[in-house]
Amino acid sequence: MASYHIETYGCTANRGESRAIERRLRDGGHHPVDGPANADVAILNTCTVVEKTETNMRRRAEELDEATADVVVTGCMALAQGEQFADLDATVCGWDEVPEVVRNGECPRPTPDAEPILDGVVGILPIARGCMSNCSYCITKHATGKIDSPPIEENVRKARALVHAGAKEIRVTGQDTGVYGWDTGERKLHELLERICAIDGDFRVRVGMANPKGVHGIREELADVFAEEEKLYNFLHAPVQSGSNDVLGDMRRQHQVSEFRDVVETFDDRLDHWTLATDFIVGFPSETDADHEQSMALLRETTPERINVTRFSKRPGTDAAEMKGLGGTKKKERSKAMSDLKMDVVGDAYESMVGERHEVMVVEHGTGDSVKCYDEAYRQVIIQDAPGYGVEPGDLVDVEITGQNTVYAFGKPV
Repeated sequence: MASYHIETYGCTANRGESRAIERRLRDGGHHPVDGPANADVAILNTCTVVEKTETNMRRRAEELDEATADVVVTGCMALAQGEQFADLDATVCGWDEVPEVVRNGECPRPTPDAEPILDGVVGILPIARGCMSNCSYCITKHATGKIDSPPIEENVRKARALVHAGAKEIRVTGQDTGVYGWDTGERKLHELLERICAIDGDFRVRVGMANPKGVHGIREELADVFAEEEKLYNFLHAPVQSGSNDVLGDMRRQHQVSEFRDVVETFDDRLDHWTLATDFIVGFPSETDADHEQSMALLRETTPERINVTRFSKRPGTDAAEMKGLGGTKKKERSKAMSDLKMDVVGDAYESMVGERHEVMVVEHGTGDSVKCYDEAYRQVIIQDAPGYGVEPGDLVDVEITGQNTVYAFGKPV
């Protein structure tokens, strides 16, 4: 049996893949150790979102190669750009192959501690792999492929195991949760969420990234489920990427701005207190000044409480990499303008909460004696002096919002 060290970079979907790998390794009798120097095998689960990340992944792989006898490189960069690791003494493979590589032909041998793996009280549930998109700037699609959706019952079983293992928050993840079930000819995300919420226990459910096109076709059914199920955080991450239909066309994003607006309006109609999260890519090669202003206008109009602003960077092997890019100065200026607007919009959202009372789920320890919590709409609330209030991760607490710090609020137990 091997000892292993695993490092994970990137999104929650990647962390979910690592937990699936760990579960199978532990079921096979392998055990984790602290640090690569103490491990028989070091596993690097990579991300390939931007060029800087790739550089860091390559550097970390080199460090592990020097520190450990055997190195396994997996994840998005391994699958999309495996040649970057060709000169290292490492095995490059997909997520599903990692346990078999580590096992080296050994039969699985379950151990007494082979239980669902949690991140504290948070359970990460990848409901599917892949997506239905073909975005011109995306390299991750080369790693993940088209959507592959396990049956609802299988995901419910995994969710139930997480709850029984002590999960108080289940994070439903995937490359695009909104298209769950499309490969089987059905749109099933709302049905899956209903089934998960029907599991006995005190826990909350957060839905991960769902592209606007997938959500648009089930927006009414999905919003109804959010309105009816108290266990569901009223939170939707729908990355629009641009407020210009021309740019969206060049990005091959599948949706138009009007469909994003439809989704927002439907959730506004069904829910009083909810959080919209979205992403914008600034400086796409074909983005004009007018296109940028349309994105700024859309941000002001829809007022998302969580906003990821990313400067466009060319990804090798993508169609957008062949397009003539904008100057770095122009991208920097547009990014700063949108980031400044973002802080104003997000700050207003948290300021509006001051004086209100909310029920929050305590999820993890923060800095010092604080804890991080999330309210019904997945807005972050910090409780200071948690030991003094007898508050710890996993608790449901009623708080009064006493202040805010732009991207989170402060709450006092009542």
